[in-house]
Amino acid sequence: MARIRVFAVLALALVAGGTFAFGTYRYIQNVPAKTINLPTKPVVVAASDLELGAELRGEDLRVIQWPANAVPMGTFDNPEQLTGRGLIRPVAANEPFLPQKLSPIEAGAGLPPVIPAGFRAVSVRVNDVVGVAGYVLPGTRVDVVATINPTNRPEDVVSKVILTNVQVLAAGTKIEQGDGDNKAVQVSVVTLMVSPDEAERLTLASTEGKIQLALRNPLDKSAPATMGIKPMYLLAGGLPSRPVVARAGTSVPRPAPVQPVAAAPPPTVEIIRGDKRAQEVVGQEK
Repeated sequence: MARIRVFAVLALALVAGGTFAFGTYRYIQNVPAKTINLPTKPVVVAASDLELGAELRGEDLRVIQWPANAVPMGTFDNPEQLTGRGLIRPVAANEPFLPQKLSPIEAGAGLPPVIPAGFRAVSVRVNDVVGVAGYVLPGTRVDVVATINPTNRPEDVVSKVILTNVQVLAAGTKIEQGDGDNKAVQVSVVTLMVSPDEAERLTLASTEGKIQLALRNPLDKSAPATMGIKPMYLLAGGLPSRPVVARAGTSVPRPAPVQPVAAAPPPTVEIIRGDKRAQEVVGQEK
């Protein structure tokens, strides 16, 4: 009898719980959803990822509704305002276009609008070794190491860092005509942003010798001055010490005179005889 009573209480609890849960579910379903109408503004964003130097076309742009109180300053609301302009910085998909990422109106697209005033873009041919196995990409920074033989004598070959902390503007391949076989050959090219005097040094180094690109950490802003290295010093393990040369009107400091070292005193023995003490020199056998 007690067992029947327990099962009856359990069944009643299950029915009561199920009825309560079903009633709560129906109530939530019938509650009207509250909609919040936030004011929005149209904003032109990128339809896909766009690279540096790209010319904006209609299919690259789309308009979305952006909360009016969170619209970034300088955004555009009409795609026609951006069509035909170039990018001086990459833009990700769904990112709004801002003036600082666009080239000036009528400046065109491609590489020229990316070059700041006072700088030049110089391209040099590289291979997998010179281009650091493909890790030299747009936006990275490199040092340029030149190896030149000014006298055509093997002992005069010198390798030296000629440019430091140079920004890479572009990296890719171009097609050149092969020699005699009329076949196209792919040549890797890296474009560097340099000042006019750096452009002269880079051009001379690439035409009169060989260059090597050294990839840098973008956070490293140092520009160490190096003396260069020749084969004879490379095999010797370092650079020769520079002799001190006196200039006109100056005197070379003389070394301090060497002080004579005093001889050590001979060994002695103290002898006590009654109330008298005496120091005797210990003789050394020859």
